[in-house]
Amino acid sequence: MSNQNTFKLEFVALMASLMSIVALSIDALLPALPEIGNHLGVINTHDNQKLITMIFLGLGFGQLIFGPLSDSFGRKPIVYFGFALFIIASIVCVNTKSFEVMIVGRVLQGVGLSSPRSIALSMIRDSYSGNYMAKVVSIVVMFFILVPVVAPTLGQVLIDIFDWQSIFYFNLIIGIFIMIWFWKRQKETLPVEKRIKFSSHLFIDGTKEFFKYKEAVAFTFVSGFITGSFMVYLSTSQQIFQEQYNLAELFPYIFASLAISVGLATFLNSRLVVKYGMHRIAYLAAIAYTVISVLYVILFSSGNNPSVYILLLFFALQFFAVGFLFGNLRAIAMQPLGHIAGIGAAINGSISTVMAVPIANYIGSFVSDSVLPLFIGFSIFGVLSLLVFIVLKRDVKIVRV
Repeated sequence: MSNQNTFKLEFVALMASLMSIVALSIDALLPALPEIGNHLGVINTHDNQKLITMIFLGLGFGQLIFGPLSDSFGRKPIVYFGFALFIIASIVCVNTKSFEVMIVGRVLQGVGLSSPRSIALSMIRDSYSGNYMAKVVSIVVMFFILVPVVAPTLGQVLIDIFDWQSIFYFNLIIGIFIMIWFWKRQKETLPVEKRIKFSSHLFIDGTKEFFKYKEAVAFTFVSGFITGSFMVYLSTSQQIFQEQYNLAELFPYIFASLAISVGLATFLNSRLVVKYGMHRIAYLAAIAYTVISVLYVILFSSGNNPSVYILLLFFALQFFAVGFLFGNLRAIAMQPLGHIAGIGAAINGSISTVMAVPIANYIGSFVSDSVLPLFIGFSIFGVLSLLVFIVLKRDVKIVRV
């Protein structure tokens, strides 16, 4: 159904809430990484990063399961099933004393959370299209970004009052509240007559259909480049500010301030995208993302960290560009996939997320006593993203000629 000219605040807030469970499960845990590592007997502190990156692995693969199923059975039942898996995985995480089992639990958490995360995008695509869809996605992402503003501080408060396990229990309580809200207030967005009959060929046929659309494939890869380089920051931020800059007490506030930069950009994007178009804004943001990171690499190529104020300025500018990229890249990729929104969102999210995990793990392994490897990663993947934009623009001109 198309509802391009009707903005529903509760719908947007609910979609953002579905996605926020993911952000809360990731960002609230950041201050607890050293404590969890000690509890589980982790020797190499770099391994603590996997508690963040491996949930993304589950998010990536889980979407391949739940996206196609939602095209056949409707959006809402699959959201419930995914959240039930998240509950089971959370219980595993809080009751284990093994790092390996904790990693398995985090992967399973990601698989479960992939359902509300990807299906929220499918429900938006069911309801909107074009630049207005990009506007709605941007507003959803803006609300979604508010979670990282408060999540690390919340996590630190829970640790101070209780222990690190309380973060998992808090996530469950919030998730249950959102599920009740979703059950009571959100109607199914995929009518029975538009559902795809379930069969063993559903995924294969949907994948073939997805790869027919060059723009969808190309911008899925761009999403992977940007998500991967940004994921390095997520997984190493605690290590950077607590160990390299000795700012353990200020870490939650620093993380929050940088998240505000992303949120401001997504808010501005929601106001500008209908007027200027998602392609143009995303292209300019990709240029800014690349220039900022390359400038840092040139200025601090020695590997010596700058003052924390200079670093925060570069991070703020970098993430401001990211705020204009996240929503628009997903919207551009989803635009031609309205007829397969469920599996389209699943493949888009899965490829971009699974790409991001090895990128984050590899680059993160170099972030020991310098932030330089992080910005080298930003630069490389910024350049690759720009190349995709340039090649596609050239192909469009050739077709028009």
